[in-house]
Amino acid sequence: MRITADTNILVRAAVGDDPDQSRLAAEVLRGAEVVAVTLPTLCEFVWVLKRGYGVEGGAIVTAIRRLVDSASVRADRPAVDAGLAVFEAGGDFADAVIAFEGRRLGGSIFTSFDRRAIELIAATGAETRLLSAE
Repeated sequence: MRITADTNILVRAAVGDDPDQSRLAAEVLRGAEVVAVTLPTLCEFVWVLKRGYGVEGGAIVTAIRRLVDSASVRADRPAVDAGLAVFEAGGDFADAVIAFEGRRLGGSIFTSFDRRAIELIAATGAETRLLSAE
């Protein structure tokens, strides 16, 4: 079986808060020949674990690394690595993925009103521009 995992499958497998769903999620992930994990799914996964469950950043990073290192998992590894680098530095995983994807699509300057995102993404060597109404 070749599956695309929704965020709720990853969350149930990682958190184990619903015994029946957690068991089913773990079984489908272990039994799949291919598990496609999209960037939006990983962005949601980080958000749900951090905001919804209060999971600390280091545990989230470990969970993502363990997931994408699994032999059956297919993910955009360069984008995931970009997201993790900024997330580990205290930034937002999704912002880093957005900046990375944007560069691949031809957007050479990451723009945002979020000063912290600009600082952390600029620290990766990307060109950035902070927008301000002032």
